[in-house]
Amino acid sequence: MIRVALRGLAGRKLRSALTALAIVLGVAMISGTFILTDTINKGFTTIFTESYKNTSAVITARSAISSSNSGAALTGGFPASVLDKVTGLPDVSAAAGSITDTAKLVRRNGSTFGTHGAPAIAVSYQPHEERFNPLVLVAGSFPTTSSEVAIDKTSADKEHYKPGDTIRVIARGPEKLFTVSGIVKFGTVSSIGSATIAVFDLQTAQQLFNKLGKFDVVRVAAKGNVSSSKLATEIRPLLPPTAQVRTASAQVKQETKDVGFVGIIQKILLGFGGVALFVGAFVIFNTISITVAQRMRELATLRTIGASRRQVMASVLGEALIVGALAAVAGLFLGFGLAVGLDKLMSAIGIDLPKSATVFATRTVVVSLIVGVAITLLSALRPALRATRVPPIAAVREGADLPPGRLAFLGPPLKAIVTAAGIALLLYGFFVHGIAVTQRLVAMGVGALLLFVGVALISAWLVRPLASVLGWPATKIGGSAGNLARANSIRNPGRTASTAAALMIGIALVTSVAALASGIRNTVHNTLERTFVGDYAVTSPDGFTPFAPASEKALARVPGVTAVSGERVGDGKAFGNTVSVSAVDGDVAKVIHIDWAQGSDATPAQLGANGAILEKTYAKHRHVGVGGHFSLQTPAGTKLDLVLKGTYVAPKGPPAFGSVIIPQRTFDRVYPQPTNLFEFVNMRGGATDANTKKLKVALADFPDVKLQTESQFRKNQSKFINQLLALLYVLLALSVIISLFGIVNTLVLTVFERTRELGMLRAVGMTRRQVRRMIRHESVITALIGAALGIGLGFFIAFLVTQALKKDGIGFAVPTVSVVVFVVAAIVAGLLAAILPARRAARLNVLEALQYE
Repeated sequence: MIRVALRGLAGRKLRSALTALAIVLGVAMISGTFILTDTINKGFTTIFTESYKNTSAVITARSAISSSNSGAALTGGFPASVLDKVTGLPDVSAAAGSITDTAKLVRRNGSTFGTHGAPAIAVSYQPHEERFNPLVLVAGSFPTTSSEVAIDKTSADKEHYKPGDTIRVIARGPEKLFTVSGIVKFGTVSSIGSATIAVFDLQTAQQLFNKLGKFDVVRVAAKGNVSSSKLATEIRPLLPPTAQVRTASAQVKQETKDVGFVGIIQKILLGFGGVALFVGAFVIFNTISITVAQRMRELATLRTIGASRRQVMASVLGEALIVGALAAVAGLFLGFGLAVGLDKLMSAIGIDLPKSATVFATRTVVVSLIVGVAITLLSALRPALRATRVPPIAAVREGADLPPGRLAFLGPPLKAIVTAAGIALLLYGFFVHGIAVTQRLVAMGVGALLLFVGVALISAWLVRPLASVLGWPATKIGGSAGNLARANSIRNPGRTASTAAALMIGIALVTSVAALASGIRNTVHNTLERTFVGDYAVTSPDGFTPFAPASEKALARVPGVTAVSGERVGDGKAFGNTVSVSAVDGDVAKVIHIDWAQGSDATPAQLGANGAILEKTYAKHRHVGVGGHFSLQTPAGTKLDLVLKGTYVAPKGPPAFGSVIIPQRTFDRVYPQPTNLFEFVNMRGGATDANTKKLKVALADFPDVKLQTESQFRKNQSKFINQLLALLYVLLALSVIISLFGIVNTLVLTVFERTRELGMLRAVGMTRRQVRRMIRHESVITALIGAALGIGLGFFIAFLVTQALKKDGIGFAVPTVSVVVFVVAAIVAGLLAAILPARRAARLNVLEALQYE
């Protein structure tokens, strides 16, 4: 039976290859995801490890709150006297303090390096701390004066900077001019992504970042055989409340944990890989089902000469095992290329992360091979079981059909149960409150899976009416070929349905994403239009990275400006939880519409030193009313006793403020390095060319910000949604491509199956052109059935999601243009899928076809 399986594969090379492609692409997505994210993780780990080379213990500023945003810039460092105390310990062989902050490098054209929140790293350098220095000098020298800076090699290469050139740098305030003293790279890391590095001498760094007499980090090396944990224990009593100590390995683990978003990216990409494999499972199931039906007489002959049911089943599963194993291996190695493609795709939308040498982990090999083989075998199981029901008498009977199974009568109710169970789980996941996030995600994932399977099962009942309607244009355009194509689609509704189901899944997902994006885009646009009423907005170039507020004063000095209001942002701790904090001035109500529950547009100007504003629902849940007191703790440990002066109703959609609003003066006093998220400006005469020109002149020394009119601001804030939508489309395209192979496979197999029929049609006068047209129409009808089912299912899923998010202002919207594009794409996909089968069908020899068995 092994030889039979091998000969079967050898005799069906094309269909085996097309079947394998479905698994190859799915496994490649899994493999590529692991390779890419493992390489990125390795890059981060290498950076963190080399940051603390030759280090036993690390002293850093202590953050009073748990937040990835509460780094050195928000805590303000700790007294430099800590270094002297630590150096005096008998078990310390060396120690060095340094500054770590942010400084943006400016390109020659005046724009800043880095996109989409990539870190603009600024560090200090001292000659005697060389043993702790992770930076490698590529050219020139490290800075030694207040007018010098060393920059990273990637930035230098992009703009052709070399030692001796001048470069503009933005630290805190307007840009400053420095001389490039040297070019550096970070240890052995091959790429730091779109991050930049600026190196200053220690005194310059302390002055630039308002940290005179302070350090952000002190690295300590132990003597002899003194352990890192022992040294950390000795250091701990010497530290002030604003500092903490960890062993170097513990510090590396902590910083690695802080970049846990790589794990999120991995899970998202693996989800798309799972979708691709799920679609591939339909393709494999359909292909093997058709193959088993076509091999009826062959399998019956095997039964006649003594093969048992178990051997027949083993033969079918053996073929699937070989195909799955070869496809999994091919997909595993194709993952290298896909990893490069995914990396370029993420870079295109601004997600450019550090990378080291490519990581090909054992886990990647094991998971990819197991998943590829398992999916193939599971998809082949039902067709293999059907093969065991082939009676020996079918060997001498032409056109014999498989007898129904003993449990065939359970088919219709089972289909309904699976579909209902999928809908029930989705409703549970979307609308039931008080359940854990993991439980919710599992319910939604399993529910979607069951819903897709259920619709695929019941779609056989819908093929006849859908094919009649969607095939009508073919009958008018294609004449007799179109009529035959529609009849062929209806002839075997189960096969047509399972072929269309693969495309249905991809179309359903892109439709639901498009509908959700359309609803979110409308909500964002309406919220911004209603909330932000200033004439101009000033943001960072990417629209969401905070920036130093120095530009606010420059704008206020422009003639004709009637109001300038910047919104500070930071993290804090209130009511026992980490919260986002906004700080505003008295003019905020002139540029941002606030829907007051208690208070008025005059309230922000009346906050004084300890007043605060909360969102109405947030205040209600915390049981605090106007006049009530509550405390807010900053990352640096400062505690503020605040009095609630007003509450407002948050707009439906993106919030304009953080959970807690405090006065700007108070924020600037307790947050060491305040930053703005937005600045809004009103001018006499509104947004005009003359006013725009005056504001741009005022911002000439601030290349890290971008001036926009109100309409431009609204448009740019929605840009990220469009970029994310494009990324999702590209990732989902893989499942659509796999479904196309499914259509190709089915058509190729049906051409084999209908060889005599095609010979008869040719014998009675059908031309080769008409044969090709018939196959093309049949392919397009199948693709349109998949598109119709997918669009309907996508709308249903999107409707459920928007109903669950209704309280957040997300409404259901039909993306008409997208739907039209999807339908056209389905037609094009059907035509592309038909090229090879139509060619084969048209080239059949009429006499040989009439004798084909």
